[in-house]
Amino acid sequence: MDAASAETVRLVPWAEGDFWLLRRNNSPEMTEHLGGPETEEKLVARHRRYVDLATGGMFRVVLADGGESVGAIGFWEREWQGETVWETGWAVLPEFQGRGLAAGAARAVVETARAAGRNRYLHAFPKADHAASNGVCRRAGFTLVGQSRFEYPKGHWITSNDWRVDLGEVLEGPG
Repeated sequence: MDAASAETVRLVPWAEGDFWLLRRNNSPEMTEHLGGPETEEKLVARHRRYVDLATGGMFRVVLADGGESVGAIGFWEREWQGETVWETGWAVLPEFQGRGLAAGAARAVVETARAAGRNRYLHAFPKADHAASNGVCRRAGFTLVGQSRFEYPKGHWITSNDWRVDLGEVLEGPG
């Protein structure tokens, strides 16, 4: 789907009442590339981290027209190759996939991370064989840096693509 025909989305900060969306995203279908569903205890802990995230942000992705919730996206700090960077990840509910919503949400989170001004780079690390998520990165303007072995979830090693957006032009400001 091209950008002109894609539906537009907006990001709504993650709140206490968004646990239902996290639960929906925890299905076998939605976690196939993430090591499978998490336990209820881990979901509750993840929800708490999302609500309490100190740097970055987690968001519910909603349709700009009508406000229907279609997924989740966020960005947070991590250490990567000796520097602190932003990392992003997303999930779009199955009934809304294939409509350009994830790419729209990724573009919105790029702008949100850029506005945060804290780190120069935003990375995404989809599994190398996850065609849909790699396509989202490409359509959202990320640059493929290469492949990396990545531990996610803990104890589970995967080969991921390292996609990156340089936020530096805003961090550096006008010359």
